[in-house]
Amino acid sequence: MASAASHDGLAIGPGDIERAAARLEGVAHRTPVRTSRTADERCGGALYFKCENLQRMGAFKFRGAYNALAQFSPAQRRAGVIAYSSGNHAQAIALAARLLDMPSVLVMPVDSPRSKLAATRGYQAGRRGSEIVLYDRFREDREAIGARLAAERGMTLVPPYDDAQVMAGQGTAAAELIDEVGPLDLLVVCVGGGGLIAGSAVAAHARVPGIEVVGVEPEAGNDTQLSLARGEIVHIETPHTIADGAQTQHSGRLTFPVIQRLVARIETVSDEQLVRTMRFFAERMKMVVEPTGCLAAAALLEGTIDVHGRRVGVIVSGGNVDLARYAGFLVD
Repeated sequence: MASAASHDGLAIGPGDIERAAARLEGVAHRTPVRTSRTADERCGGALYFKCENLQRMGAFKFRGAYNALAQFSPAQRRAGVIAYSSGNHAQAIALAARLLDMPSVLVMPVDSPRSKLAATRGYQAGRRGSEIVLYDRFREDREAIGARLAAERGMTLVPPYDDAQVMAGQGTAAAELIDEVGPLDLLVVCVGGGGLIAGSAVAAHARVPGIEVVGVEPEAGNDTQLSLARGEIVHIETPHTIADGAQTQHSGRLTFPVIQRLVARIETVSDEQLVRTMRFFAERMKMVVEPTGCLAAAALLEGTIDVHGRRVGVIVSGGNVDLARYAGFLVD
């Protein structure tokens, strides 16, 4: 797989995102940007929601997965790809591998949302050499499992965030948003391992020098916030939060330096605030958004970030949530 050259000491630069956009042209959806008068009135600013919940496989993760796999050599394609994921990266890898005609092995938590497991199996259906390997996220190390299986099977490991080509692909979402709505004062992005916010920050600063980029984590999983405060990557226990896409234990070796340089700060929101934001999206904007996908919007709608008089981009990262669980969030 091709590797990105270093840019001022960072893993990716604006050119990597432009090249990723070219690879994704006609393959990834150019997702819509939506607005809400109610949201604007509540926050006192102009909010622009980039709806990656309407991306292929239901999340921004398709961008990075396809960008990475599209650069595999013929030998890598024959051997196939392996990845670990709580769900969305797994689905993205499975779909990208199907489109590029290669096998995929996905290491997923045994407690992954059923809808994410079912969708991943569906993308793998009929693909020889493809399978899901389940593990216990609270007792086992997914990175160790992935590395071991990759070595045993001769497959290429594509991590969910700590990969230059994955980061570059994710950054195309922010690039599209700014290209469509024009200069922004602030871009707010959810944070798990940091692939989306790192790519988004590179894309945003290239288009709008001086833009403020703010990340949002769940209160129970604020490893990146702690890392920025300490000036080094902090490792935490697997957090207990409904935002399953942000149950990461640490930032990436490649993503963290980008966050340090280009992200102003990290805020946090509670699970209760995420539930209220899910209800807002359902009631006011008629959209299904998963808990992780609500992180950025929750920080705005709940008043954690003051945006009065500002133009604000909001990445809505995904919409993959079990319907029964989703209904429970809405009616409790």
